[in-house]
Formats: sequence, C-alpha cells, structure tokens
Amino acid sequence: MKTADIEPFFATLKAANPSPQTELEYTSVFELLTAVLLSAQATDVGVNKATRKLFPVANTPQAILDLGLEGLENRIKTIGLYRSKAKHLMETCRMLVTLHAGKVPDTREALEALPGVGRKTANVVLNVAFGQPTMAVDTHIFRVGNRTGLAPGKNPLEVEKQLMKRVPAEYAVDSHHWLILLGRYVCQARKPRCWECVVAPYCDFTPKTPAPVPGKR
Repeated sequence: MKTADIEPFFATLKAANPSPQTELEYTSVFELLTAVLLSAQATDVGVNKATRKLFPVANTPQAILDLGLEGLENRIKTIGLYRSKAKHLMETCRMLVTLHAGKVPDTREALEALPGVGRKTANVVLNVAFGQPTMAVDTHIFRVGNRTGLAPGKNPLEVEKQLMKRVPAEYAVDSHHWLILLGRYVCQARKPRCWECVVAPYCDFTPKTPAPVPGKR
C-alpha cells in the first residue's frame, strides 16, 4: 500500500465506525484480562458465553482463587483448551494477589510475566484498558496487513512492527479494533467481501472479489 493511501484508509474506517470497541464483554480491567486470556483459539462469542457464567460468581483474582480450579473449569468448559486456560488463569490470579495487590499491571513486562499472557494478550490489555497505542496481531490483522499491503510480514511480530511504523499517530489507539473488525466481517479468509469494503479503493489486493450474482452459488 502506498504511503499516501494509509491516511485515507484509516480516515475511512474511522468515518464508518468512530468509536470501535472490543466484542469481548467485560466491566473491569481484570475481567478484560480474563476474557482475553480465555480467547486463544476461541471466538469472542464463545468466550462471552463462558464469562457470563463465570463473572457473576467470580470476577476478581481472589474470587477466582476462592472458586478453586475445579469450580473454574466447570464454568469455562465450553471453551477449547479450558483445562490449560483454567490452570494459567489460577496461576495468574495468584500472582496478581501476591505481587500486584490484586490489580492488573499496566506495563508489558509485568503483564507478560503472568502465566498464559503472551505478547498479543498484553497488547490487547494495554490498548483496550489503558489506552496505549499497541497492536495485537491475531489471524485477522495478520491477514489484513498482508492482503491489503498495509503491513506485509512473514509472522505476527513483523506485521506488528510494520503497523507500528505505518499507522498515523491519530489513528494508533483505535486501529487495532478497525483492522480486526475489517478482517472478521469483510476481509474474510476464504472470500473477501471486496464489493462491500469501504477501504477497497486503497487496498493492494487484486483482483477484487466481485459481488455474488443473485441465484448463483
């Protein structure tokens, strides 16, 4: 993507969705961290289904510890890899209580030191909870970055670094949400919906996918 196209690319996304939000449901920084930790290889819909059972019962680190591993597993077992996620979450809660007075830290180093919290999870928490201009590259952002030519890279870290360089500062905080939503609902893996994409004029992907003909599969 040409440098001159990047600003209008994001300006168009902003005009279409001025205040983008995560689709994970949460009411506190700890709930957000928990939801993101549980979201690996799972959909936001699936995570929300589980946390609606969990959070009314336990939504603080100490409450999760009091619930116990079995109690936690029973409330999140609809999510894939729930046993390992439950173990990581319990260990994370123990560290939050003992090292951070039950509060979620606001630095990358402290977040990534928590069990089950990698770079992507830390980036989401730093961005959504603390308003930092980070870029959590999931499968959607990785695909959009490469397909559009906005931030080509062979792995998520390369794409992240390209995006951090190329996204204009005024769009940096919200760009993570715009790109995820673009990849999830429009720039889909199997068949990108180019005919309804508001940023198609700035995208390098060719040939653009035509609109489906009514009556034909």
